[in-house]
Amino acid sequence: MRILFVGGTGIISSACTRLAVARGIETYLLCRGQTKRPIPDAAKILNGDIRDIDSARRALGSLEFDAVVNWVAFTPQHIETDLMLFRGRTDQYVFISSASVYQTPPANLPVAESAMLDNPIWQYSRDKIACEERLVRAYREERFPMTIVRPSHTYDCTLLPPEGGWTVIERMRQGRPVVVHGDGSSLWTLTHHGDFAKGLVGLLALDRAIGETFHITSDEWLTWDQIHQILARAAGAEARLIHVPSDVIIRYDRTWGESLLADKTHSMIFDNAKIRRFVPDFTCTVPFSRGAEEIVAWHDADPARRVINAEFDATMDRIIADYAKTWS
Repeated sequence: MRILFVGGTGIISSACTRLAVARGIETYLLCRGQTKRPIPDAAKILNGDIRDIDSARRALGSLEFDAVVNWVAFTPQHIETDLMLFRGRTDQYVFISSASVYQTPPANLPVAESAMLDNPIWQYSRDKIACEERLVRAYREERFPMTIVRPSHTYDCTLLPPEGGWTVIERMRQGRPVVVHGDGSSLWTLTHHGDFAKGLVGLLALDRAIGETFHITSDEWLTWDQIHQILARAAGAEARLIHVPSDVIIRYDRTWGESLLADKTHSMIFDNAKIRRFVPDFTCTVPFSRGAEEIVAWHDADPARRVINAEFDATMDRIIADYAKTWS
């Protein structure tokens, strides 16, 4: 099998690159060579810029593939470029969408792939929906061999789930309180990138996956209180949690608030029956308790990684102070 990852060096895709190479798949990466993550020696690098169609064509040459996965397509314009590049060049085109495209808030749980796509708050999600719609049209009109994959919150050792990143861990280590949206009881799904890779790589060059849509997530459901408590334990700290409504948080920090109201405020759990039907050996084996230990260990290994966002830190203090006055 010969596959191409457009990207292949990011948080999610790097694990897929490693697994593909480990399984003996001839793996190409079309990228600009700008990554701090190690690339397996067996992976073949095609130096090109997918945002420049002439650059991409030069890098691809006459190569053809059993599967192409684009990790960095975000708008319908990006899909149009890919249609021009990969028509007749691949037996399968995999678009990496997002589970944030699902109806927000969800009408039913757990969410299945057939759920309505509708996110009224996040432009990112609406663009992903538009990308999916363009690919469905290409499949219907010209039998373009597309597969759609929707990751949810997928992490590696570099990525902390709460807004603010390491700032939240540092606050907990200092014994300071941290803000958790709502009452902390909404359910969330966190997937280790190594687990996600098993599902994604299992779909590559799978004929019956053509024209299909999948989400690939863990079956471990955690509340946001539990997520913070697990991180605190991994950091050797105590979680002092202050619960604040998401629609209050957005008044202080629009980006943080929109990420909550468009996504994290609502419980989001997934029915993974479909990916298991198509990839029977897909299973998630990394609980977040272990993932949290990996995250803290990676950050503790190098002081330069423990970045404090002073503006976010001050915003959290201001929210806590103002909210305390409201309820005093």
